[in-house]
Parts: sequence; structure tokens; C-alpha cells
Amino acid sequence: MNPQAKLIFAMSLLLGTTITISSHHWISAWAGLEINTLAVLPLISKSHHPRAIEAATKYFLVQAAASALVLFSSMTNAWHTGQWDITQLTHPVSSLILTAAISMKLGLVPFHFWFPEVLQGSSLITGLILSTIVKFPPITLLYMTSHSLNPELLTTMAILSVALGGWMGLNQTQIRKILAFSSISHLGWMTVVIIYNPKLTLLNFYLYTLMTATVFLTLNSMKVLKLTTLMTTWTKSPSLSSIFLLTLLSLAGLPPLTGFLPKWLIIEELTKQGMAPTAMIISMLSLLGLFFYLRLAYCATITLPPHTTNHMKKWHTNKPVNISIAILTTLSIMLLPISPMILTIV
Repeated sequence: MNPQAKLIFAMSLLLGTTITISSHHWISAWAGLEINTLAVLPLISKSHHPRAIEAATKYFLVQAAASALVLFSSMTNAWHTGQWDITQLTHPVSSLILTAAISMKLGLVPFHFWFPEVLQGSSLITGLILSTIVKFPPITLLYMTSHSLNPELLTTMAILSVALGGWMGLNQTQIRKILAFSSISHLGWMTVVIIYNPKLTLLNFYLYTLMTATVFLTLNSMKVLKLTTLMTTWTKSPSLSSIFLLTLLSLAGLPPLTGFLPKWLIIEELTKQGMAPTAMIISMLSLLGLFFYLRLAYCATITLPPHTTNHMKKWHTNKPVNISIAILTTLSIMLLPISPMILTIV
């Protein structure tokens, strides 16, 4: 893609995100979401591969439907209450429609079917954008309207997201699909606590973005898309592969790594709210996700491929690790000891 065109789409993406997260009126928030959608579409379809065109079409249809629902929800609320302010969403039907719209935007169960397919049809960098930056405006809208949403509905959707995200990621061999189901599972953790402690959801999203960016950039540096090629990376870049192991375990939420912090705080908050059974169920279901993270880590660092592989061996090029990957990896692994400072900032 032309660098100037890429710059225009990146700036449009930032503009759409900024408009949505800084708006108080529903129409400006909707306009920001539309700018985001239109900016991402060329990034998905830039390879001109049939799979990429299919992914772009699916993404457009789902996001257009979700944006229409956002507009319908806000108009219904304005019709009944006379309010266009985002924080004044008080009508129950509007709240229900908005929950469905935001779930479609984010890829929460039961509106998750598009996300793995779109991620599979995109490049790793576009997949990173879809998993992190594009999800920020809907999370912000969920944050601003959290006081008027249905707690039982959100808790049910969150538990189903963690369960299906873990369950459907078990038998995948394509790494982008595994990361898509990982994203769905993490969104379940964010959704379950948003009514009780919205700031905790934002902290979880920031840390999830940090760890997911590390994983995507590492995979992009190693040029890996499938588990079979992940097995050959140890001989090419052993240091990056060994650090990649720790990043994956952090994404799984194992102590004493960074990813344990949001899970620990969410379980603590749910227990304070008298939702110990929910905390126990969601913790047990996250073990499904732990399995496929361990599978990725096992393929990356512990197995050596047989000599009769069907794909060509990689050249041993000792190129230096990108400084951004080094910084992100350090943050993805070592933030747990300074968690009291993080909590005072957030």
C-alpha cells in the first residue's frame, strides 16, 4: 500500500477513536465509530487476496449493523427522555439495544462469530489494530453507560465469552484465530466487572493491549502464522522465542507476571460484591485459555521439528530485536511488583 494512503488511514483511525472517546453526544460518538470502520476496511483488504476481501466484507456488514443499532438505541432514548447525552441512557429498551450493539462491535458472545474470521483474513499488524485500537471506542461507550446496563445480562455474556473463547481456541492451528479467541476471552473478564468497578475494566484493557501488542509484534518479527512454522523459530531466534514464552504465560494470567494483576483484582472485586460463584466459574473457565497459551509456548520453545517437515527451513539471520518489542515485552512481564503504584495512578 502507498505510504501516503497508509498515513491517511492511520490518521483517520486516530481521529475516529478520539472523536468517540471525547464525545458527550450520541451522534458524534456514532460518527467517530463510522470513521473508524471506514479507516480499517482498506487496511484489511490491502493484500487483494480473496480471503482478505471476504474478511473486509464481513467486517463492514457487522460494523454497519452495530452502528445502526447504536443510532437506533440513542434515538429511542432521545424519543422517550429527550436526552442525547451518552451518560443519560435511562430507557431499558435503549440499554438492551446498546448492549447488543457494543457486543457486536467488540466481538462478545453471542456476537463473536465475525471476529476470528476477520482476524484470519488480515495481516498480523492489521490484526493487532483490530484487537486493540478498534476496541477502545466501544469499551469507552460501555464505560460511560455502565451504570444503566443490565448486570445479569452482562455477567451472563461475560461468562459465555470466557467459556467459548477458551473452548473454541483449543483445536485451532492458525495463530491469528487462537489470538482472536484469546481476545474474546479477555473481553469477558473486562465485561464481568464493568458495572461494579469501571476503572478496573479500563486497567484490564490497557494491560491486555500491552500484552497483545507484544505477542503480535513478536509473531510479525518471526514471520509466523501457523503452529507448524512456530516450531521452527527456536533455531532462528532463540532469545526472542524464550521471551515469547513468558509473554504468552503473562497473557494467560499466571503469577508473578503482569497478566496476573487484572485477573487478581477482578476476582477480588467480584468477591467483595458477593459474586464469589461468578468469580470461581470465570477463574475455572480461564484454565481453558491457559491450555492453548501453553500449547503455543510449547510449540515455540520446547519442541524441535522433525527433519521431514513439508515447509522450507528458515535462514539463520541474527538480526537484532526491535527496541519496541524489547520494551513491550519487559512491561508485559514485570509490572506486577509495582501494582500498588499502578492502582494509585488508575
